[in-house]
Amino acid sequence: MIKHQDQRVGVFVDVANMYHSAKNIFGARLNFKEVLKTAVAGRPLIRAIAYVIKSNSTEEQGFFEALDKQGFEVKYKDLQVFAGGAKKADWDVGIAVDAIKMADKLDTVVLVTGDGDFIPLVVYLKENRGCKVEVIAFGHTTSGKLLEVVDDFLNLEDDKKFLLQPKSR
Repeated sequence: MIKHQDQRVGVFVDVANMYHSAKNIFGARLNFKEVLKTAVAGRPLIRAIAYVIKSNSTEEQGFFEALDKQGFEVKYKDLQVFAGGAKKADWDVGIAVDAIKMADKLDTVVLVTGDGDFIPLVVYLKENRGCKVEVIAFGHTTSGKLLEVVDDFLNLEDDKKFLLQPKSR
């Protein structure tokens, strides 16, 4: 897909989805700074939002601060723990609402997630708002149906620059 230098870009990152994919597939951490740079691709960045889940672990605050320093606006949601011990952490609706609210100011929406739940959002943004929609994610964990509806897909598995090896203890 051609990326014109004057396309206004919004980047929406499902941090939990991407963090766990990098950890589970490669035993590594995702280089969010490099992801943002690649997502923008020299185009004007309007907003870059990283959606995170707070679980009150000791290292998460440093991680959230690092995202902020790398150019992301960080939005927080608390981890929900139910009476039976089940846990829920989901930003899908929040990401979709923000993307729709900002769509009139964007030419390109970049979703950093492989979650197939975003298919209706992609279709809406393309058909009703005239936005191009790009997805950046790991091919192994990206919905095949999502790939069918987006304008462009960057597989993070194709370049090692997107992975940071875990710190040795």
